[in-house]
Amino acid sequence: MFAESHDLHHEFPEYNDQIHALKISNGHFQRLFKEYDEIVHQLVRVEQGIENPSDDVIEEMKKKRLHLKDQLYVMLRSHT
Repeated sequence: MFAESHDLHHEFPEYNDQIHALKISNGHFQRLFKEYDEIVHQLVRVEQGIENPSDDVIEEMKKKRLHLKDQLYVMLRSHT
């Protein structure tokens, strides 16, 4: 079973230029992006069976990923 890719470039391909620009110019975006990327990688490890946290921990990680993605999306939309 292959997991769906949740990295920001796959989630928002239409914002590739803005992602790149904000990663370079905006420290807050950089921190959120890094945190989002780390959670995505942790969840991939769970899906691959490398890590086996409790269901509650997995749910919290997914909620955090969604919250971060929402914040990053708002920043991407406002950066034109």
